[in-house]
Amino acid sequence: MSDQKTLWNRLSAEDRPILFAALFVVLILAIGTAYTLTTQGTATLLSPTYLLQQLQVGAFLGLVAAGMMLVILLGHIDLSVPWTVAASAMMATTVGGPAAIPVGLSVGLLVGLINGFGVAYLRIPSMIFTLGVNAVVRGLMVAHTGGFAPQTAATPLMQYLAVGKIGGVPVALIVWAVVSVCIVLLLNRTSIGRYLFAIGNKEAAAFLAGVPTRRIIILAFCLCGMLSGLAGTLLAGYSTKAYQGMGDAYLLPAIAAVVIGGTHILGGRGRYLGTLLGVILIVLLNSVLSIMQMPEAGRQVIYGSVIIVMLLVYGRTEKVTQ
Repeated sequence: MSDQKTLWNRLSAEDRPILFAALFVVLILAIGTAYTLTTQGTATLLSPTYLLQQLQVGAFLGLVAAGMMLVILLGHIDLSVPWTVAASAMMATTVGGPAAIPVGLSVGLLVGLINGFGVAYLRIPSMIFTLGVNAVVRGLMVAHTGGFAPQTAATPLMQYLAVGKIGGVPVALIVWAVVSVCIVLLLNRTSIGRYLFAIGNKEAAAFLAGVPTRRIIILAFCLCGMLSGLAGTLLAGYSTKAYQGMGDAYLLPAIAAVVIGGTHILGGRGRYLGTLLGVILIVLLNSVLSIMQMPEAGRQVIYGSVIIVMLLVYGRTEKVTQ
């Protein structure tokens, strides 16, 4: 017991959630494999083809979660993700051609810029302001489509980025990997990353120390918006078209993935590896629940329960001291 305590104490407050998430991934794989062996006679979940397929689908959630983590590190949250995803997809498919992807990213950037300005300069709580922006974007898109499903289709490039493969590896997974590397470098190798953690720990202290807090907050929301826009654009390519409400299924799982990975919900602490494992956990959990034919309502209950449990486990700890 003493050896176990010593090993546990050696783990930092950031390492423990990562270990928990990794163990849960293994547990979900074990449960899913046991279920498929019992009902189907095959270990479907352990098939490399199946795992790559699930990671391809999870890449869209991974992009959204990457942006959400940047905002949560500040101690804020972005509830405009659902219709940022949908609006980016709708406008990208509407414009079409070579400008489709840049337009999708620009829509996300614009929404992020508005969110960042409202939080950084107007000092409106992010939960309230981004929720309001989400409603505004939804209204604009309903007006744009006349309340009907868009009649436009995704471009070939959007479809290739979403469902294409290079050497058997999904292109969407490669895009997610590239974004992940950029996020890791941003957080660990740049002053912007240090500023994000500093603001999340104590914004007033960071401001007094000379950190450009307002610009960093705006930048974080812009990156979150752009990544949501990228996810929406790729999701439209995966579905071959855009549709209303296509981003609704990504808000709660994205927050859950970030929290499960150990990022402090009040900001100031977290590692991208944890968010990465959180996304994989959510994707595999969703896959196993689908195999078990769990209804959507049950999945939402499980997602919400996971967030509450993880908040009880991680959220009650103190943030890094100044």
